[in-house]
Amino acid sequence: MPATKFVCLGLVLHVLIQGVASIDYGAALTKSILFYEGQRSGKLPSNQRLTWRGDSGVNDGSDVGIDLVGGYYDAGDNVKFGFPMAYTITMLAWSVSAFGKELGAKNELENALEAIKWGTDYIIKAHPQPNVLYAQVGDGDSDHRCWQRPEDMTTPRTTFKIDEEHPGADLAAETAAALAASAVAFRAYGPSDGNYTKQLLTHATQLFEFAKEHRGLYSDSIPEAKSFYGSSDEQDELLWAAIWLLRATHNATYYGSYIDAYEGTGWIRNIFSWDDKYVGVQLNILKLADANIIKDSSKFGDYKTALDEFVCNCIQKGNNNVKKTPGGLIWFKKWNNLQYTSSAAFVAMVYARHLTNHSIDIECADGTVKADELVAFAKSQVDYILGSNPKNMSYMVGFGSNYPTKIHHRGASIVSIKNDSTSVTCQGGYDSWYSKSENDPNVLEGAMVGGPDENDEYTNERSNYIQAEPATANNAPLVGLLAKIASLQS
Repeated sequence: MPATKFVCLGLVLHVLIQGVASIDYGAALTKSILFYEGQRSGKLPSNQRLTWRGDSGVNDGSDVGIDLVGGYYDAGDNVKFGFPMAYTITMLAWSVSAFGKELGAKNELENALEAIKWGTDYIIKAHPQPNVLYAQVGDGDSDHRCWQRPEDMTTPRTTFKIDEEHPGADLAAETAAALAASAVAFRAYGPSDGNYTKQLLTHATQLFEFAKEHRGLYSDSIPEAKSFYGSSDEQDELLWAAIWLLRATHNATYYGSYIDAYEGTGWIRNIFSWDDKYVGVQLNILKLADANIIKDSSKFGDYKTALDEFVCNCIQKGNNNVKKTPGGLIWFKKWNNLQYTSSAAFVAMVYARHLTNHSIDIECADGTVKADELVAFAKSQVDYILGSNPKNMSYMVGFGSNYPTKIHHRGASIVSIKNDSTSVTCQGGYDSWYSKSENDPNVLEGAMVGGPDENDEYTNERSNYIQAEPATANNAPLVGLLAKIASLQS
């Protein structure tokens, strides 16, 4: 065979192995938002697209006389945890405010806004008084002892709250951030009627004041949440909330009296997640300085230095590089790693736009980094997630021809109530469905699972909750990433 044919064959094989030619980022974007319809709690709307789901949790809040119907189940269980839900909404709103034009170009802007509003409508109901926030519906321990689809659940729907006597500054502030970030998104891309935006900001400002005046970790006030979503700090959420309120209101008081008054910057972080928002704070400080909202930039340099080092470490050019799998995935933690990968890639993509707008570069320990290198890094991580990896496996359910088919998710793993209305009991679900070797009867389209281990290995088993469980926090930064990358593909 001529040498030129070997070269051509090698190129073709490279494309096929990497899967780049087959990745439809627009389709992945659509599915990434569709996933949220599978996580809905409450009375489902007439335009529900994942039709295998039914109404659930329709009496939530009745134990305390409050309407808490709605919101999202956090992952593969049937509990509504307020802390990750608020972070999810914040990140969805940031995806819209950062990449709203790209979402609109792919006809997904309205769907993204609906996903946000499903969460904010619930949050508004969960905040009936300035210093009261309902933080959780359902008990995690009892829920995890059962395997039931949401439509059948018989576990206690116990309601938990924070208030002046049982504070949770982290939760109150993250919820304020979610509402303020959503106000930014709706003001830019939502309906022309501004009443909803005003309502969001009213609740956001009250929650921020509640957080400032009543300090403490919410998971200390609500021990039932600690083993599931325990909080390690409150300062990052307070800064995060102040940043988003500043963006939403342009009221410099949030900067002068709180952000600038705080002596620290979070300094160099090793992760960006539902429990650690400092990287998001640092990036937004740069963006606010861009918009001339921040007049005093005395700490600007420290924020930028810390952010640059985080990004440099992610792209393998820093002083303390993030671990990377042999297949090229940045790997942070054993449990549900892809949530951290997607958030880091999102930061890189947003930061790339900042660098481009200002015609500047980043100086890393291992050399100068330009905006296009950050874009390439973010895209490489998305490509890996969507199938360009050693296992040629998409870690987004329903995307591609090879994806997780036995995920750790009650609703997906049990026959739809629309097909069989026979109630599934607490232990009956384990006996009849959890232990089955067959694929899930329902496809939770767009769900990004926890992903492979540090050696690019993944076990497609329902019991593999470390790798096989999706979560709302996983997808939120992915929505913005996919919108941007899909626009580059067009």
